[in-house]
Amino acid sequence: MPVANQKFALSFAVAVRRLLVVLPLLLMPALSVAEGLYSAQVPVASQSAKDRSDALKNALAQVVINLTGGDKRVLAQAAVAGAIDNAERYVQQYEYNQNVAEVNGQPVVNLQLVAQFDRNAVDQLLADLGLAHGQSSNQNEQAAVDVEPQSYHVWVSGIGSAQDFADVVGELNQNELVRNVQAQQARADGVELSLSVTGPLSRLLDSLAGSNLHVLNAKPPLQGIDALLGVQH
Repeated sequence: MPVANQKFALSFAVAVRRLLVVLPLLLMPALSVAEGLYSAQVPVASQSAKDRSDALKNALAQVVINLTGGDKRVLAQAAVAGAIDNAERYVQQYEYNQNVAEVNGQPVVNLQLVAQFDRNAVDQLLADLGLAHGQSSNQNEQAAVDVEPQSYHVWVSGIGSAQDFADVVGELNQNELVRNVQAQQARADGVELSLSVTGPLSRLLDSLAGSNLHVLNAKPPLQGIDALLGVQH
């Protein structure tokens, strides 16, 4: 290997090791509530404890409906209704948003509660209820598989700098299906990542469409590697 390439590989590996120390801090979610499968926004009359409690129940009901295929009839199940009554057990954070609308020429303030629910707790709730992402109550044969975390190893190529590496890990961490990302090794312009993923790897790969990561090979003939990804520059 030419000396210049050796120096780049060495400096890149050192940068990756340093990022592994600071990256968890850099990738911590902001205090504001993020949009996603595990969040919902509902109208609320005031910031009182009772209105907040009712709003959190409505928000969790929205999340459960969205995660189980959009069928509102799932709320009729006694176990589901009981879980929603205890919505505060699953909430991670919430905030209030205000917007002003004009009604009959007069400004009216609309108050919204935006709630983010704990992904792990909600996934476990769905598993306990025999439900899964994109399924209604009569489609639960694969419920445990769909919500149970699975471990996969992917190789990501096209990483030319420590910033590229940080962007890749950041994008994966923002994906609703990814629970954890760990770097295993770096070589040349690539890095091996160990991913903890909710459900099958194919669903994660499908979710990467339109992102800065593209799938090079979903079933590579490489021992210990489940997929090959590339950075879109």
